Amino acid sequence: MKSVVVRNIKRAEADVVKRLGALGTSTVHEAYGRSGLMKPYLRPVWAGGEAAGTAVTVLAQPGDNWMIHVGVEQCKPGDILVVGCTTDNTDGMFGDLLATSLKARGVVGLIIDAGCRDVKSLREMGFPVWSKAISAKGTVKATPGAVNVPVVCAGVNVQPGDVVVADDDGVVVVRRKDAGDVAAKGEKRRADEEGKRQILASGVLGLDMYKMREPLAKAGLVYIDEPESD
Repeated sequence: MKSVVVRNIKRAEADVVKRLGALGTSTVHEAYGRSGLMKPYLRPVWAGGEAAGTAVTVLAQPGDNWMIHVGVEQCKPGDILVVGCTTDNTDGMFGDLLATSLKARGVVGLIIDAGCRDVKSLREMGFPVWSKAISAKGTVKATPGAVNVPVVCAGVNVQPGDVVVADDDGVVVVRRKDAGDVAAKGEKRRADEEGKRQILASGVLGLDMYKMREPLAKAGLVYIDEPESD
């Protein structure tokens, strides 16, 4: 692996990022053809955190957070730092000091395919993090990696400048070139769902709203009435 730092990356447009963030992870994932969703082991370290931003990527060595420090310098307001590791790792590679540095640069969150620590402090400072594990195990600064190169994080290939949307439902990544189209599809989906929500709230069953009864019967579903007891 060549140790490089790529500067001046192209980022998705801020207004599109904001639109995708307003939709949330689940709606964006569906609007994107059910793609881009990171593996469900990646969880928010404190509940209720939400973030949407453009990806600055870090490829780090296991148990070594040197390149995270390098990556901080490349961050701009509205970014999300996305950290992948060269091999499986759960060490606590990120804590409140790095979060303080990221907040000072306007970074809105961190996605890390490794461990995180200092959860209480992160919650108190309102900095959202999604990680594979929570671990007090410390790290070293010994081996270089890379910044702003394509990385695999929790099963998803993330390109610098892609849009990342994260909340309690998980993390989804949308390619920069697809972001506008996905935002439009997601907004249409959200409007359609609001109409369905009102119908369901009136007492109509999903079986009838979605016209499921006939295809269920064709698939072999049979209703059997239990005999009434005396």
